Amino acid sequence: MHAYRTLEKNGLAKKEVKKSIFFAYAAPVLTEEEAKNIIRFLRNEQDADHNVFAYVLNSEKLNSFKYDDDGEPAGSSGKVLHRVLEMKELSNVIVVVKRYYGGVKLGFGGLARAYRETASQAIENAGIIDVREKKRMHLEFGYNDIENVKWLVSGFGTILKTEYSDTISFDVEIDSELETVFKEKLIEATSNRITIK
Repeated sequence: MHAYRTLEKNGLAKKEVKKSIFFAYAAPVLTEEEAKNIIRFLRNEQDADHNVFAYVLNSEKLNSFKYDDDGEPAGSSGKVLHRVLEMKELSNVIVVVKRYYGGVKLGFGGLARAYRETASQAIENAGIIDVREKKRMHLEFGYNDIENVKWLVSGFGTILKTEYSDTISFDVEIDSELETVFKEKLIEATSNRITIK
């Protein structure tokens, strides 16, 4: 996956339905360990009756999702949160909704709606962004090619580090999806007088 949609920052939301309070927390995450730490932290507060969660992780090495109803009727909450993430096409995201029971049963539909709406509001408050995966490369070339290489890098990405010795070397970062085209242009511009690592 070269590009994905995720959250810009953490988002919070609160909703009251028939005296039950729903408090949602949505956040961008990159690893399963990070997601589990958030769940553990929120559950350790031990003040809510239910801590329902869902997360989706997608990268070149990992594609996974998980959700949990945490004692709510099966399919009424965790699966609902996961569906919200799917519908919004989000990756590398976790959403946790804490429910404080108010003494009035909401029924399956009411429960699912409350979880969905609270999670959606937290996600909206966090903001959705498109992220392009980056690729780092090391380029080595002669002094005669510096202007051509600089010009190409400026059109494709950024120079992170420059070193001058017998040759010039750039550490650069570009969008992963442009890697093949970038390499072809570098080879063409330098008449194959460049080493790309």
